Amino acid sequence: MKKVLLHICCGPCALYPVKVMREKSIEPLGFFYNPNIHPFKEFERRVEALEMVSNKTDLSLIWDSRGYGLKEWLDALKGESNHGARCLICYHMRLEQTARKAKKLGIKTISTTLLYSRYQLHEAIKDSGERCAKKYGLNFYYEDFRKGWMEGIEISKELEIYRQPYCGCIFSEYERYEKVSKRLNKRLFEASEIKGGELS
Repeated sequence: MKKVLLHICCGPCALYPVKVMREKSIEPLGFFYNPNIHPFKEFERRVEALEMVSNKTDLSLIWDSRGYGLKEWLDALKGESNHGARCLICYHMRLEQTARKAKKLGIKTISTTLLYSRYQLHEAIKDSGERCAKKYGLNFYYEDFRKGWMEGIEISKELEIYRQPYCGCIFSEYERYEKVSKRLNKRLFEASEIKGGELS
C-alpha cells in the first residue's frame, strides 16, 4: 500500500481526503503543523478534534515538535497582511515543513487537506505543494477534494467533531468579525453623538 504524509489543517477537513485515499489503496500518515492558528485555545481545540478523528478513523498521526508556533508564523509573514499574499506564505510554510518531514521519514509522497477547503486558494495550494515536493525530491499527490465538501461536513457531524468557524489565523478571525465590528462601531458612535461625547 502506498504511503503519503498528509498535512492536516484540522480534523474535519481530514475526514473526506482520508476516506478517498484509502479507497485508492493509499494509507495517509497525518501530520499536524499549523503555526498560523490563533488564539492558543483554538489551537488546542483543533488538536483535540484531530485526536478524535484519529481515534474514530484509525488514522496514525505525527505532530510537529515545536507545538504552538504563532511567533514563527508571524515572523514568516514579515508584516504582510494582504489576504492573497499572506495565504501564499502560509501555504508554503506548512507544505515545506511537510516535505521536510517526509524526507526525514523516508516517505516519497506528500499531500494536504487544504485541497478539501472551498475557502482556500486551491491552485496556489497545488502549486506550492508541487514546488515543495520537487525541492525535496518527492512527489505531490494532488486531488480536488472539494467535490466531497458536503460529504465531509456530514461525516464530521455524525462523529460530533468540532468544526471551526474560520481558517485559524488572526487575520481571518478579524475578517470574520469585520462586519459585526463595523455595526458595533456605528452604534457606539451614534450613542456618543446623542450624549454629546466623542470617540477617539
